[in-house]
Amino acid sequence: MVTLGLNIDHVATLRQARRDIVPNVLQAAFAGIQGGAEGITVHLREDRRHIQDADVRILKERIDVPLNLEMSIAPEIVRFASQIKPAKACLVPERRQELTTEGGLDVAGQKHKIRRVVSILKKAGIVVSLFIDPVEKQIRASAWVGAQFVELHTGTYARFRGRKQKKELNRLKEAALYAHALGLGVNAGHGLNLQNVGAVAKLPHVEELNIGHAIIAQAVFVGLKQATREMVMAIGRTKRKSV
Repeated sequence: MVTLGLNIDHVATLRQARRDIVPNVLQAAFAGIQGGAEGITVHLREDRRHIQDADVRILKERIDVPLNLEMSIAPEIVRFASQIKPAKACLVPERRQELTTEGGLDVAGQKHKIRRVVSILKKAGIVVSLFIDPVEKQIRASAWVGAQFVELHTGTYARFRGRKQKKELNRLKEAALYAHALGLGVNAGHGLNLQNVGAVAKLPHVEELNIGHAIIAQAVFVGLKQATREMVMAIGRTKRKSV
């Protein structure tokens, strides 16, 4: 069964718009867990535009599902993660001017630097994944640096329609098969919603989908517990094809 990691960054985005204490990210995490999320994901950005250090600390202390910390390889963030020790960490690229993560991490282009970070996090007992585009050289590099998982970037798939989307889905499938053959676990995420998640959930060897924006947007109308439940149902209705 493919599991859902609920990203609650944009609950914090709304809170930070007023620098207030509501909406409360811990309350959001509890609602998502009640709706069926089997993990909570947050991205502690260097500019702290949404999730704050205190949010990560309280989530680590209070939730009873794995906390997945999306993070850059900046030394300050790596030190923080090593101290907090979330269950999982996903290394992602980060640019101050971007609205959201725009693509996968260039593992192949900075292998030695990333290998050091992966080693630090693993020594702290953290399971490490790398957010990458579905490209063979990035998958090979991910295995070389010692990551346990890759998270395949599904943003391009989510943007496309028709024939282009099918082509991108096949690229994701081949990437999942290749990663598995190299001994890597496979997750996926970015841009997924109720309409397009089913095909990704059917991909071979995918264990977890990390989804945030679409669920938080739907929660405006139906509440976070129900919005999470709808996504869990959309994932659960799919049947993975044999490979």
